[in-house]
Amino acid sequence: MVSDVNEAMSDEDDVPLHRSGLHARVLDELGLALCNGGLPAGSVVRIDELEQRYDVSRSVVREALRVLAAMGMVSSRRRVGVQVLPQSEWNLYDPQLIRWRLASPGRIAQLRSLTELRSAIEPEAARLAAIRAPLAGASELMGLAGKLWAAGQEGDRERFLEVDIEFHRLVLTTSGNEMFAKLHTLVQEVLTGRTQYGLMPTHPHVEALQSHVDVASAIQRGNAEHAQSAMLRIMQRTFLEMSSIWEGGDTDETPV
Repeated sequence: MVSDVNEAMSDEDDVPLHRSGLHARVLDELGLALCNGGLPAGSVVRIDELEQRYDVSRSVVREALRVLAAMGMVSSRRRVGVQVLPQSEWNLYDPQLIRWRLASPGRIAQLRSLTELRSAIEPEAARLAAIRAPLAGASELMGLAGKLWAAGQEGDRERFLEVDIEFHRLVLTTSGNEMFAKLHTLVQEVLTGRTQYGLMPTHPHVEALQSHVDVASAIQRGNAEHAQSAMLRIMQRTFLEMSSIWEGGDTDETPV
């Protein structure tokens, strides 16, 4: 598919572009249009139409389409146009695609899917970390748990988000599983999205803060079972905090 796109959107004098501000804008607008249904699956648009819609050069449109094609979102062939592919073809793990989906009316469904994925992966990552984490990594987790507690008690959302991202990244990486470690960008996006769209409490529940301490402590002590159960409690608390939103349906009525 990518080769078809490159063939359809290349000329001899076409020079590859870097991610300029203009290119980033067009890419974002196209990505959001695809995710919010403005360009539904199966629809076909032409490059010249996109040039006019976004008031940019053909090379800018082509470069944006190359990125979208690499994500599995579109396919393009000469004399046909650009066809929007169904979500089943999309690379749903791409961080940029996750951001677009979180900015779309399907935000809640995306958060739910990501949280379900985290619930399946992170407790096992914590269990493995308790077995495999080096002493330095385990000690760093304890320090992060303390910083997380302080930021949560102070209601410092920005600091809490920063430390929370680092805490979960370290659990994933110290699991010793390189596949788990690669999921840290996904976790970063879901934590950032919850904060950005007002889906995180100003003062995290003390149970959630304690569970982070419990995860770090269990990993430091090498207690795999306790590390796994403590991380599972964090995931269950997340579901509890968001269940009322999910039960209300997948709408775009969440606070921004």
